[in-house]
Amino acid sequence: MRRVASVFALIAVALIASVSATAPATAAPSDGEVTVFETEFQPLTTYENPEGCHKLPAGAHVLVNRSDKPVQIYGDPFCVTPSLTVQPGHGSHVAPGTGSFSA
Repeated sequence: MRRVASVFALIAVALIASVSATAPATAAPSDGEVTVFETEFQPLTTYENPEGCHKLPAGAHVLVNRSDKPVQIYGDPFCVTPSLTVQPGHGSHVAPGTGSFSA
């Protein structure tokens, strides 16, 4: 039984080492902000220096990229479906209630 546990531990260490050796470098966070408009009755949602994947607010309607890097917008909340690129200084309509963006 101890031998099986040792084999599993060795495999786990090997897997962790291989994943960390092949993991991509993390990009630097954006400088600036991404702003999301929902309705005329709600304040804007602002993401300062965004980094990583962000689920859009339920009533999201328009995303404005005021950062220094392109932003990807997705139709799902996990940033995994095909995306649309929003260049700095530009904006786009977004999928209400289901979308996300990554910077």
